[in-house]
Amino acid sequence: MFLSRALLRRHSVLPGFDLALGFTLLYLSLIVLIPLSAAFLKTFTLTWPAFWEAVSSPRVVASYRLTFGASLAGALLNAVFGLVIAWVLVRYEFPFKRIVDALVDLPFALPTAVAGIALTAIYSQNGWIGQYLPFKVSFTPVGVFVALTFIGLPFVVRTLQPVLEDLSKEIEEASATLGASRAQTFRLVIFPILIPALLTGFALAFARALGEYGSVIFIAGNLPLVSEITPLLIITKLEQYDYAGATAIAVVMLVSSFVLLLGINLLQAWSRRRQGGN
Repeated sequence: MFLSRALLRRHSVLPGFDLALGFTLLYLSLIVLIPLSAAFLKTFTLTWPAFWEAVSSPRVVASYRLTFGASLAGALLNAVFGLVIAWVLVRYEFPFKRIVDALVDLPFALPTAVAGIALTAIYSQNGWIGQYLPFKVSFTPVGVFVALTFIGLPFVVRTLQPVLEDLSKEIEEASATLGASRAQTFRLVIFPILIPALLTGFALAFARALGEYGSVIFIAGNLPLVSEITPLLIITKLEQYDYAGATAIAVVMLVSSFVLLLGINLLQAWSRRRQGGN
């Protein structure tokens, strides 16, 4: 133990490992651990029957279903088209490429309320796009899906781009030399390399969508049991001074998100080990 500690000190670029680690733990505690612990502590003031009633009422369950379902659907769609967009931006040269590349980051920079208002106006029944659609988008669960897809796209594209830039074209040429078709090259050679990054982008988009509030409340309609998302329900309970009920729902979302993201991370680790074994 002493030897490894000495090596760590010797080869560290920045001096003061103990001090830096202390500041790191302090910062994470203040920003992450203490606020999350406060949510759990407030929830523990409820009895088990009261907690179960708060997190399992029909209105709350309906909000879970919409939030997790729309977030998952949006992240899956972004995984597909995010891969296509990242591939085009990396492998092709075309006019206004820099503008297209900058547009990918627009959901990052745009205030979520502005995004929600814009999406609502565009997809309303008399909007630029909504008037040509055979179904209603704004003020329905479909609108929630559209908003969550919009805010999640950059996470997939920006996660895949560095991997594609580092991917040598010689791999494709070698595969073609061995007689593989384009589809076989992508399916058997390129896609397995992209899986860890694709899963990371999917997880980031999914996690971001779960907590989205600003862009959704304008386009969702916010009808209980129909188009009400869980973050809005938490805000509603806070406005009603039901702090324990709000933190109970928040804890369920937190634990569920952690379990799902942990599963995705384990899947990523398995994929990396599998690729290393091959």
